[in-house]
Amino acid sequence: MQCDKKMTRVSGLIEVRPYVESDRAAWASFVQACADATFFHRIEWRDIIEDVFAHRTPYLLAERGGQIIGVLPMAHVKSVLFGHSLVSLPFAAHCGAAVTEEPARAELHAAATELAQRLQVDHLELRNRVARELGWAQQDLYVTFRKAITSDTAANMLTIPREQRAMVRRAVRRGLTSEVDPDVDRFFELYADNVHRHGTPPFSKKYFESLLRAFGDACEVMTVVNAEGRPVSGALSFYFRDEVLPYYAGEIADARKLAANDFKYWELMRRAGERGCRWCDFGRSKRGTGAFDFKTNWQFAPEPLHYEYQLFKRESVPQNNPSNPKYRALIGLWRRLPRTVVNAVGPSIVRNLG
Repeated sequence: MQCDKKMTRVSGLIEVRPYVESDRAAWASFVQACADATFFHRIEWRDIIEDVFAHRTPYLLAERGGQIIGVLPMAHVKSVLFGHSLVSLPFAAHCGAAVTEEPARAELHAAATELAQRLQVDHLELRNRVARELGWAQQDLYVTFRKAITSDTAANMLTIPREQRAMVRRAVRRGLTSEVDPDVDRFFELYADNVHRHGTPPFSKKYFESLLRAFGDACEVMTVVNAEGRPVSGALSFYFRDEVLPYYAGEIADARKLAANDFKYWELMRRAGERGCRWCDFGRSKRGTGAFDFKTNWQFAPEPLHYEYQLFKRESVPQNNPSNPKYRALIGLWRRLPRTVVNAVGPSIVRNLG
């Protein structure tokens, strides 16, 4: 997106302006150093959102004296099905503004509100790990799960509840092992099969290939195989500073009987600890779902995510998720469609969900 001088906002000594390509290196350095920033603030997401999903990305940055003190990644999602929105950030569990000086946050939020009104969107959405705008409409449907880990494999094993340790050992006795893949081929088959069974549209294979290409060593595909070498479960994880974030997953229908998912989570923890990570963020889950219960049983601590909204042409917070009762009939229909059809049509739907 080209720089628009009308989007520049000056308040006191803080200037908020649009991102331009010459800011790329400075943005990347700021995100790496800023304690407020997450993996989803990395500038590579902008390329993926534009190239894979064809959404415009009016990223904003705040400066004081020519130095970046805050960034706010956003995407303009224009959907015939779900309306128009300005979101920080679609496809991200959490994002929002990342700042080193708190006044920059208020200026970025004000600039985002002005931009949302100029674009005439239905709503502005900021996905935060910490509540920032208590006066805005709120949604607390999602939580994330984080757990401290160490480089000591035995110590990590002892932090797992007894029942889950037994499941991991059972998987080992059955010959399950984990492998890091150089591509997304095996993972995508597991992922696409899994989301089809759950009645939700899949991302395209191109999306996962783009993640692996854009983030390099910070993106890893791990596949769990049985004793015969058949893939039974898999995960695509992100690495950021001292944290691993298993973000996308897939498995065969019999994975639970094989204890494959318990083994997968253990292998993710083990590998991340050996890699030097100190935290596992086991991803976003909706309250009241099987994924939420599974992670709770592992004694991962749920941390509420704070999704905050400025509503312009809506009366309520959007509910574009499978928990919405109005989508139940569509979910049932989607499950009955052939895999070839859902893999072809699904990405054009999911790009509008965010």
